[in-house]
Amino acid sequence: MAARESLNSSQKLHLLTSSQYVDQILSDVESILFASASKSVFPKYRGGLSPAQTKVVQDYIARIRSQMIQVLRSQGISPQEPRFETRHSIRVHLEFGDIAFDECRAEAMRGYGEVPESLVTELNGLVEEMKGSLRKLSTYLAQDLGQDLKARLQRLERTSDEIELLKTLERIINEHGLVEFRSALAVIVDRLESKSFQIAVFGRVSSGKSSLLNYILEDDVLPVGVNPITAVPTRIVHGVEPKLTVTYVDRKAEGMEIARLPEFVSEQFNAGNAKHVTRIVVELPSRRLQDGVTFVDTPGLGSLATAGAAETLAYLPQCDLGVVLVDAGSTLSQEDLSTLQSLYEAAIPALVLLSKADLLRERDREQSMNYISAQISSQLGLTLAVHPISVQAEQAKLLDEWFLNEIQPLCLRHQELAQQSLRRKIGALRDAVEAALKVRFELAEKGPKKDREHLRRAETELRQATGKFEEVNSVCLRAADGVRELGETAIARAASEIADQWFSKDGREADGKSVLLHNLTETGAETANQIFNKLQDLARELARTLVSVASAVEPGAAPDEPELTSVVNEMPRLDPRPVEVNVDRDILTIFGRQFTKRRVQNKLREEAGQSVDETFRSYGRIVESWIRRTLAELRRQFDAHADGYRAQLDRFAGAQGGVPEETEAVQHSLNVLAAAREAALGQTLSSNRDQRH
Repeated sequence: MAARESLNSSQKLHLLTSSQYVDQILSDVESILFASASKSVFPKYRGGLSPAQTKVVQDYIARIRSQMIQVLRSQGISPQEPRFETRHSIRVHLEFGDIAFDECRAEAMRGYGEVPESLVTELNGLVEEMKGSLRKLSTYLAQDLGQDLKARLQRLERTSDEIELLKTLERIINEHGLVEFRSALAVIVDRLESKSFQIAVFGRVSSGKSSLLNYILEDDVLPVGVNPITAVPTRIVHGVEPKLTVTYVDRKAEGMEIARLPEFVSEQFNAGNAKHVTRIVVELPSRRLQDGVTFVDTPGLGSLATAGAAETLAYLPQCDLGVVLVDAGSTLSQEDLSTLQSLYEAAIPALVLLSKADLLRERDREQSMNYISAQISSQLGLTLAVHPISVQAEQAKLLDEWFLNEIQPLCLRHQELAQQSLRRKIGALRDAVEAALKVRFELAEKGPKKDREHLRRAETELRQATGKFEEVNSVCLRAADGVRELGETAIARAASEIADQWFSKDGREADGKSVLLHNLTETGAETANQIFNKLQDLARELARTLVSVASAVEPGAAPDEPELTSVVNEMPRLDPRPVEVNVDRDILTIFGRQFTKRRVQNKLREEAGQSVDETFRSYGRIVESWIRRTLAELRRQFDAHADGYRAQLDRFAGAQGGVPEETEAVQHSLNVLAAAREAALGQTLSSNRDQRH
């Protein structure tokens, strides 16, 4: 039998590409066929086919595609496998949308004519609002397609009475497409997962921090006698099995054995944080880590690892309790006092421990504790008790008593307050979801009723508030860039102060090193305070906007101002690098004040300029990182409320009133939420009765 002839490779390719083209045409026909069901803002087609006609067209399309496959196979051509992953392709298209809206900012629009100044903030807010929605969808696709919240709630199932209500809310939000509440739900789940009581241990290098924590945890997990230099604290949390997780700035987090911890926290193995570690978490099945207690071992203060010390102070406001160790073999230092002052300014309770108390006789120990307490009182105006502790067997009861009498009561109180706060937030989310469903129910039956002008004003307020993020971000990042260049300013100020002291009436001596370090700190603090105040003002303005918009949408549902202002917590403080300067007064003052100032400035620049410049460059990087983190969290907290208001404003305006939902399904969800409200009220009344009795 003669061999069957076939098309050559070029002919086969032409047949294949023609079939692909026809298949694309059929896909376009399907899009046209179902265009009437689309919610497109800019519809292209009008007049649909009847259901029967639609079915016939679908059948024809299926038949054509089936024939096409048979034709290709008859010529030995196999249709190609799908080349693009669906999720990735959608995210790429969303990126194009993000770029398109980015070109609509006021600055980019000026090519089409000057944008009125009164509209700049609102226009930028519109862009941020749309880009934010596109980013949320992209983030959702980057996760496990909606299973993230569901899976997290399942993991939390046995940890709180409110989990069942949250699971109900998650189901209702998904069933009715209320995606605007997903961010608010995620914020609550975050707090549930992290409702830990963080106890951060601060102290100079070799003050006994690691030994203290090892004793408390009943496990020699933390390396002792090394100089920690990583620019991140080590968090110790409860886990079923011992585990170390290290997160990097430039690659994925890694899980590994705890024995490898020294590779990331010791100068010997990770000098200058060359491994770019950003987070270290140790999990242990310790009984003292139950109920959400988390201990944090911070890099030592006063070490040569300046970046580590700066990050320790940057982390400080995130803890719930600060424990400051003072070495009994040394004395109270300026770093200890600065840490206590920072804790006080951030409204964080502090405890002072006299570590290695076994080194002192009981009488000397008492004198040392009284001295430390008196110094704290005189220099900071704080009345703090000093507790002696030791990890040595014969004195270990001191540490056990301190933990039992001081730490455990604070943990219990913190958990009680955190639970109350969570209940309020969950109740507010339940009310917001209920209000959204009621509006949908009313729109389906009666159509929009609210005053449109009132709604437009509320919508504009939200948009202008959103636009403020970009403005404040730009101003603060410019200021952070400026911090990197403050070295010369600080040196000039120090030189001026030294010259002024020399030429004062009493001709005071000036300690060049102290004056320089003081001016470094003050110069950095001035810019840092400006940034901090700018972000605090933004937080207050956002809170006022939410209150105003809430009154137009669902009165009583707005967050308290502290919920947003608390996001902008204590800024990282500048931690100057060690400097050594030697300025000779006798030679310089004979030439007059201005000449002396210039000579002193040159001398300071020559002896300490490199160290000063590196101090400000490092501090500028830390401040920039803090700004980005703070603004991102502030935006997240703001959107958790604003997204719901935007959707509700849209519904009130009638934009979604044309296609009623199934009223029965909406009514069922409303009944479920009403029952949840009654159950919560019953629990509250029962709890109040129990407390009275």
